[in-house]
Amino acid sequence: MDEIRILIVDDHSLFRQSLGRFLVTAPGYRVVGQCGSKAEAARAFEQIQADVVLLDFDLGDGEGGDLIAELKRHQESAKVLMVTAGMPDASAVSVMKAGASGIFLKHGTLDELLIAVERVAAGDIWLDSDDVRAIVTASLAPIGAPDRARTLTTRQSEVMRGILDGLTNKEIAVVINASESSVKAVIQELFRKAGVRTRSQLVRIAIEKHSSDWLHPEQPESPARG
Repeated sequence: MDEIRILIVDDHSLFRQSLGRFLVTAPGYRVVGQCGSKAEAARAFEQIQADVVLLDFDLGDGEGGDLIAELKRHQESAKVLMVTAGMPDASAVSVMKAGASGIFLKHGTLDELLIAVERVAAGDIWLDSDDVRAIVTASLAPIGAPDRARTLTTRQSEVMRGILDGLTNKEIAVVINASESSVKAVIQELFRKAGVRTRSQLVRIAIEKHSSDWLHPEQPESPARG
């Protein structure tokens, strides 16, 4: 991708315009539009092609998350990065299930935002660590007996946590004291177990279906007595 086309949707004009001016000066980015309301954004989705939509959660005329389905109807390949001061746990779960590719908190730095945009544009997931905990907590629900065949091993769980924290393979390797090739192998195991092919798909499966068991590694069996 030669440049990343960005559409900014935020009802705070000072933040929106300041962010737009910053992105205009950053190489590899092109701001294709700015919207201050849900109504403006809905019209823009029909007329402006974007690679990444930076979408505020709390818009003046409603919640930004409601726009995700509208965007996907017009631009299926466009990615959504929620850029927000905060949102309820249930809403964080809801926007991810609706198709958002990440949540970025406004207290982060501009350099961190560029990293988040690049990862989302590449098809990855971006979640601030605080949001990971919120999403996992909010998405827990009573389920039947756990499917032991699908429970993660300790190493798989460690790698899964690294992916949810937005770490690269090299960073995960450092955290868990393993080689990068070992991390890649474990990720392939996770792909097969989840029946997916990409990190973003893996994160969605973990959040939506396995948050209650995939973040808890298997415990070693006690030695037999007697």
